[in-house]
Amino acid sequence: MGKKANGSRLGGRPHPAHTSATAAALDNAEPDRHIGARTLGPVSDLERHLPSDWWRTLFNSLYLETDGDIIENDRNTAEEVDLLIRSVGLERNDRILDLCCGQGRHSLELASRGFANVTGLDRSRYLIRLARKRAKQRNLQVSFHEGDARRFRLGDGDFHCVCILGNSFGYFERPEDDLAVLEAVNRALGSGGSLVMDLMDGDWMRHHFEPRSWEWVDQNHFVCRERDLAGDGDRLISREVVVHAERGVIADQFYAERLYSKERLEALLTSAGFANVRFHSLLAPDSHRNQDLGMVAHRLFVTGEAPRRARRLPHRGALFSDVTVILGDPRLPDPVKRNGRFGDEDIETIERLKTALRELPDYRFRFLDNHASLIADLRANRPHFVLNFCDEGFNNDAFMEMHVPALLETLDIPYSGAGPSCLGLCYNKSLVRGIAQAIDVPVPAETYFNSDDLAATIPSVFPALIKPNYGDSSIGITKDAVVHTWEEAITRLGRLREQMPGCPILIQEFLTGPEYSIGIIGNPGQGYRVLPPLEVDYSRLDPELPQLLPYESKWIPDSPYWTQIGYREARLDEEARRKIVDYSNILFERLGCRDYARFDFRADAGGEIRLLEVNPNPGWCWDGKLNLMAEMAGLRYSDLLKLIIEAAQERVAAQHPGLVIPLAERRAARAVAHRG
Repeated sequence: MGKKANGSRLGGRPHPAHTSATAAALDNAEPDRHIGARTLGPVSDLERHLPSDWWRTLFNSLYLETDGDIIENDRNTAEEVDLLIRSVGLERNDRILDLCCGQGRHSLELASRGFANVTGLDRSRYLIRLARKRAKQRNLQVSFHEGDARRFRLGDGDFHCVCILGNSFGYFERPEDDLAVLEAVNRALGSGGSLVMDLMDGDWMRHHFEPRSWEWVDQNHFVCRERDLAGDGDRLISREVVVHAERGVIADQFYAERLYSKERLEALLTSAGFANVRFHSLLAPDSHRNQDLGMVAHRLFVTGEAPRRARRLPHRGALFSDVTVILGDPRLPDPVKRNGRFGDEDIETIERLKTALRELPDYRFRFLDNHASLIADLRANRPHFVLNFCDEGFNNDAFMEMHVPALLETLDIPYSGAGPSCLGLCYNKSLVRGIAQAIDVPVPAETYFNSDDLAATIPSVFPALIKPNYGDSSIGITKDAVVHTWEEAITRLGRLREQMPGCPILIQEFLTGPEYSIGIIGNPGQGYRVLPPLEVDYSRLDPELPQLLPYESKWIPDSPYWTQIGYREARLDEEARRKIVDYSNILFERLGCRDYARFDFRADAGGEIRLLEVNPNPGWCWDGKLNLMAEMAGLRYSDLLKLIIEAAQERVAAQHPGLVIPLAERRAARAVAHRG
């Protein structure tokens, strides 16, 4: 992305090749930027009208047209990529992240030159959609992601080069957020990796900006710009009014950029951990209209080197060495489990958990599983940190899974895993589907069916999967959940109403392609790990049975679904793998998952992969999907548990640094107590 703000060259008419296309795009801009848009009229203080998060909405089709002479200019893009390649010696097999990639012009140029591992990330959903469309049209393999530059989730140490081009730095209201972007870049880069930035020369702009300018965009549209320094002189505030010559105002919008000098930028890069900071000469860009180069008239092109570092050692000291583990209550009934109670297999699962936790020498564990005394126990012996593995829910009520973290928050006790809002949201499958659909994650066709709806609303697409809207652990999903006719659907609906009265029902397109799971451990902005994708192996299942993972596959040991279904590392091409990892990352952040989560997908008959469900706080058991994926990554069960604990404790420590007592101090205190 990038925005012009200074009228350094005025006069002339627009380039004729762009006139008709530009006019059409402006006249058909987003609905919130229609002809006759509200304008503020004369404004004496630009800064007072600047939204703190102006960058959330500004970068759309209108931006591509008002700044198109620069940012939709093939010559500029080619020259900038030439300099990028020369400045850091990029090689064709390098992994490159184009951060704040906008419509993907630099990413696509790199891919067209044979760079095979290019990833683009931007906050603008509109521009990312356009980038993906252009990549598809040109048959170029670039992985485009939607995300925040301050806390993106694309892999720690994975990239040889991260570039921030096109004047796309310094937008945030607080300088600390600019530093957060650079720290995120540092984490993403491998040892000695390169950062490349292109941004306006703040010193030049501070002394040469023009208070007002205007330029013709095409034969009918022109844009007027006002500029002024912020009260503290740290940012240049700009106002842009886009006008149709006959029909009036299309948009009246404000934006800003921080003014970085060479010295200030070098100091910022150094504080973010970069070394060998160098500035390179950069020519003024070409412009189709030759009128207003704005912020890109004088630019800084800078490179820096990430620290040389050894790989992170697998062993780290504990932040909270005393850990309280909360589990389901084996004394109480549990309607989810086989026979409605804890069985031998459940007791064995808990024992395996305790055995694995004993392999972690930096931690001491105590276990709470009596829900009748849980609140009193937490108050009487307040935990330093809770490992929340109570996926049965408070009092073994699955609908009350969110109540356990809510209780811990009420008592101000730090804990692992998702918060109550995330758990409550993901418990409602139709809401998750709606959010996924809104952020362009493909989902199956579906009908929401209230318990008092008439059967006439049943869709006619078969086969269909009929399942409850609420719940987990495959409750309400059996082999009979897949129906092929109206009669079967009506029968299944009746039975499900009897089993789960008052629960809304989903009638969903039954997907018949391969089924996958993605496991993520970590948190945005603090590093994360994507476990190898898992695929469900239905090859040994009786062909007369529908291929799905019903209640029988999890709770009935003598069922063919238990004995005949297997799991293997997913057979995915690189593009499909990138796609579902991208979907999972976006959903992780959008839904508020924390520390670890699992995302289940399945392909339709045409091969398009669609979201099945999101599982915050997924099953932690030794034979569950999450640990199977961990095994594929070469991890032991105890390694997986340690990763979850570390991710949660690092998140808590970052949010509440005062809670963490340095490990050395704790050990010294224990030694003194022991001698006493």
